[in-house]
Amino acid sequence: MMWDYWICLYTQTHCVARGLRPLTIGAYKAALRQFEAYVEVRLDKIPPDQVSAKHVLEYLEHLRRERNNGNSAINRAATILKNFYRAMVAMGHLASSANPMAQFPRLKAPSRKLPVVLSNEEIEKLLAAPPSDTVLGLRDRAILTLLYGTGIRASECAGLKDEDVDLDQRLIKVRGKGGHERSVPLNIKVVQSLQTYRHCRGMGNPADSFFRSRRRRGMSRGAVYERVRHYGISAKIPKRVSPHRLRHTFATHLVKADVQLVTIRDLLGHRQITSTQIYLHVTAADLRDAADRHPISKLSGAINDLLPALKLPFQHGPARKQSG
Repeated sequence: MMWDYWICLYTQTHCVARGLRPLTIGAYKAALRQFEAYVEVRLDKIPPDQVSAKHVLEYLEHLRRERNNGNSAINRAATILKNFYRAMVAMGHLASSANPMAQFPRLKAPSRKLPVVLSNEEIEKLLAAPPSDTVLGLRDRAILTLLYGTGIRASECAGLKDEDVDLDQRLIKVRGKGGHERSVPLNIKVVQSLQTYRHCRGMGNPADSFFRSRRRRGMSRGAVYERVRHYGISAKIPKRVSPHRLRHTFATHLVKADVQLVTIRDLLGHRQITSTQIYLHVTAADLRDAADRHPISKLSGAINDLLPALKLPFQHGPARKQSG
């Protein structure tokens, strides 16, 4: 009973007050329910105010060994529990001294994987995949063009209203994480694709969704994901194609085009520049790969063949004068 009350209090009061997105709140709730299920089976249903740091450590080890969770998932679980108990203390439901996460050891941050991106050729194949002789085909091409041309998230794309799309000013207004709004400029190619789709589907009310289903309802985030994945398979692209991969591709291609990192941060809606810096590592990896492909690598065998197979002196001494 206490678990239900505390989890509902945290997710429906604390998280909502902080302006967290429903998807984030749902993920937090699922993680806390998972911990509750572990406590019920392994710790004899003890209430949340009797959980100790030792119990949490055992739970994280359970995630690693028995559920095969990686470092990122384990760090996320620990962070959610830390925020949960901190909120319970702040709301007066738990004494500060009883907080099991108060002196919890800091976990080593997992190394970040470099994002996989699409090549220019793969982008061309993807954008050419939707049919151009149906309204839904033009809609899907507009979605793909918009995602690659702006780097916006799938949820931001699905949430676009007709009034958010200003094709005359070449701007869209999107609502990102935490409800933060930002204006994103549009490339002329993106404008043309959106314009074609809007013209063929017909005008609507300003508050209507910009991208609509065959039943003229707004598209969900999941529907956007499904369309992108469908055309990735249709275009025979070997990589898994998703809206987030198009977001990575957008940012990486801008870095390669010498666009400033601060500008890319603002376009992506990142709060911290550190979130954007990973795209520098991607291009650094490309530079190393380019160095490996330098023609000198093909000459190395020939150069080695020219070297004498004997021990050489460190340097030659000064030439001696001949007597006589």
